[in-house]
Amino acid sequence: MSEADAEKPAQLALSLALVDSLKPAKVFKEFVQPDHKVTSLDYDDRGELCVTASDDETIQLYNCRSGKCVVELTQAYQDALQQKVWRAPRALHAPVVGDRVCVDEGRRYVAAAHADTVRYHSLHDNKYLQYFRGHKRTVVSLAMSPVDDTFLSAAVDDSVRLWDLRSPAAQGQLRVQGHPVVAYDPSGLVFAVAINERSAVLLYDLRKFDQNPFLTITIDDTVALSQVTMPPRIPVITHLSFSQTGQHLLAGTSGDVHYVLDAFSGKLLYRLVGHVGLERADGASIGLVASAGISGQELCWTPDGQMVIAGSANAQLCVWSIPASPPAAPVTLQPSAILNGQEGTPRVVAFNPRCAQLSTAGAQVAFWLPDPAT
Repeated sequence: MSEADAEKPAQLALSLALVDSLKPAKVFKEFVQPDHKVTSLDYDDRGELCVTASDDETIQLYNCRSGKCVVELTQAYQDALQQKVWRAPRALHAPVVGDRVCVDEGRRYVAAAHADTVRYHSLHDNKYLQYFRGHKRTVVSLAMSPVDDTFLSAAVDDSVRLWDLRSPAAQGQLRVQGHPVVAYDPSGLVFAVAINERSAVLLYDLRKFDQNPFLTITIDDTVALSQVTMPPRIPVITHLSFSQTGQHLLAGTSGDVHYVLDAFSGKLLYRLVGHVGLERADGASIGLVASAGISGQELCWTPDGQMVIAGSANAQLCVWSIPASPPAAPVTLQPSAILNGQEGTPRVVAFNPRCAQLSTAGAQVAFWLPDPAT
């Protein structure tokens, strides 16, 4: 066992009863400007800090133990708050509407914010460490490797690029069409790319980045979707994430259904329904042409991979328990629990990897904790 592994706390064990008891314990409204929204949130690997990015071009760093915002950086990146950050977290980002943040094992924060540039930013001394240029249009998805300093970026310039934090030059490039979404599996050896124009998820071997995908998953759910609208609407994938074991792949959409896939065979296992898709969060009616999703983080796995939690446009959070044994045919799952207490639409949902704490964000940031009596 490595020294880094020895320092990591034990994996969190959860139950549906505990998750069902979650309530907002701390709400932050003062750090989100009126008419703006938090677009991304992620935890460090120890679950002690979390970082948010907003479409008002600000970044906030929160201490999960104290329940306090310890750093707020505006577009001017004010110096007065620098010394309050401990353990020197770092960030990749660039200024644009709709930031994305993620955290690697080295307690570094990654955010996509510039139209075509990704920036590596140290929150400890408030300096840019690296610029990653190459995309020609807006970066819409980022994924940090769980095992090393590489990361993926996807943009609407029909490309997915592989980077290393230590070099400004891209290590590889894939040509894809449309509005791609990317994710690493837990081993860091496999990554997935969702291509909405093909209703497909492509799985690649990172060691063969420039080769064709080894698995192409086509999400054909016309029978179920035709019960909602006719003709059935093509789901717009806004989110991809693997379960903690790497066995399942979660494909979140902007509509009223999410999907759980077998990450090895590509088989559709579960349809998650019962929520109101976020593409209706601003009051827009569902049409025959799907619109782009509002957020790529409106749902998440629990750390043990046993449950999925998703935001709903009716200000609720839906929780689905994922059966351990795969079904013979796709199964439609209704929520196992409904969480109330969110003010406004939960556009971002993230679960602390090391303790029973849920975070939601949108017009505000909320930390959820279990009922002490549970």
